[in-house]
Amino acid sequence: MMSKKLVAYFSASGKTKRAAERLAKAAGADLFEIRPVVPYTDGDLNWNDKHSRSSVEMNDPASRPEIAEICPDMADYDTVFVGFPIWWYVAPHIIATFVESYDFTGKTMIPFATSGGSGMGKTLDELKKLCPDAAWKEGKLLNRVSEKELAEWADRF
Repeated sequence: MMSKKLVAYFSASGKTKRAAERLAKAAGADLFEIRPVVPYTDGDLNWNDKHSRSSVEMNDPASRPEIAEICPDMADYDTVFVGFPIWWYVAPHIIATFVESYDFTGKTMIPFATSGGSGMGKTLDELKKLCPDAAWKEGKLLNRVSEKELAEWADRF
């Protein structure tokens, strides 16, 4: 029987991927990578360049980068951890694409993130607006979390 927990993540540089892999192991969850149809280059991720792809996307609230593939078994999961790097104090817009692509009604949703310096900001509030029928839980930054702390946090869900 398939796990009832899923760790779905978007990773631009690899940091969030490593955190997601650790979380999936700790939670006994399946893993799904949220990949953009058009991968991000280093230039796309240059937040100092207001014309870079990530800057343009994040300055447009309606931006919804296209996802390369859907998770075919989403209905099988009760709990979904959603991971991403923090961009401009919130989740990248590809996460909005992801949460708007499925019916998460009644599912437990837990955001997790990696960040170069900022916290989760208003991320949870923004995600709740996009997917109000899910049971959103407080998220966590997983930058420097021990295996023990990670396991204890994952076991709460």
